[in-house]
Amino acid sequence: MRAYLLTAAACAAVALACGTAVPAVADSGLSVAFSLSDPRITESSGLAASRLHPGVYWTHNDSDDGPYVYAVDSATGKTVARVTMRGIHARDVEAISLGPDGDLYVGDIGDNLGGTWPEVWIYRFPEPKQLGDRTVDVTRYTVRYDAGPRNAEALMVHPKTGRVYIASKNQDGGALYAGPAELSAGGVNTFHRIADVPWVTDGAFSPDGTRLVLRGYLGATGYRWADGAPHKIGSLDVPMQRQGESVTFTTDGRNLMFGSEGKNSDVWRAPLSGDELPDSVAASASASADDHKGAQTSSAASPGASPGTAKDTGTTSTGSRVVGIGVLAVIGAIGVGARKLLRRNRERHRD
Repeated sequence: MRAYLLTAAACAAVALACGTAVPAVADSGLSVAFSLSDPRITESSGLAASRLHPGVYWTHNDSDDGPYVYAVDSATGKTVARVTMRGIHARDVEAISLGPDGDLYVGDIGDNLGGTWPEVWIYRFPEPKQLGDRTVDVTRYTVRYDAGPRNAEALMVHPKTGRVYIASKNQDGGALYAGPAELSAGGVNTFHRIADVPWVTDGAFSPDGTRLVLRGYLGATGYRWADGAPHKIGSLDVPMQRQGESVTFTTDGRNLMFGSEGKNSDVWRAPLSGDELPDSVAASASASADDHKGAQTSSAASPGASPGTAKDTGTTSTGSRVVGIGVLAVIGAIGVGARKLLRRNRERHRD
């Protein structure tokens, strides 16, 4: 496993140096939305936009922390709640997602030894209506895969059907697994492979459930979701981060938010356009464009009408900062990957 980690990182470094794996970002509109200022959040590994509290994002540490989930205010970057999951010994928490029922689903699904643990877990609890530190009871689900143990970091709950999906990141590539239509707390939930996907660190469904995004360290892929399966659209702009671990949609479906591990890590906003936009957003944009066109036509037909003016989008160039971060990202990933592997080995020996 150590050889694999270093080889993968070395390949990424070569690709970065050659310019073949770096997305064009200078005019993409990518920008830093906020930074995680809580010193307790050092390995932010998942991200989910709150539905009850506008502008708040839920996150958690990868490991070496505890059964905690943090609510962060994007206006200030400050933690406004820490939720403790009662009775949970978190092993390798990698993902968080909101279901259509308003519950948070936390994925304790990581396995950096590539299939040592025969089962992993999902923890579920309602999103708190009031923000503040608290301890909550959770429902715990046992998960296994139809093809045996997997390493995984991406868990997504479909916002309409409530079905849970997991994307694996084993040495032989990634795959998307679908859970049962309804999870059972009383038995084992077997997830079945439904599609091949890239090696990813997180994923998210759009609020209307028509788009799926899967991200890795150096890129992301957008999919149209139809008939319970992903249909590839293409690559998406991704900021170069120290160790890109998380992604979620904003609640309006118009942007992606990309997070990273590390102290005081930045969360970036990436605007979506064209086929990348969820169907509900695209339909709304089309209707607005038709209304605007009609208004312009009516105005032009009136004497003394003034021509329309272009709206300033406020987009700024972030190319230089992204390239600078990119130079350090892969180097950091090598060191962090080796450190995490050593930690997992120590945990394995203790178990």
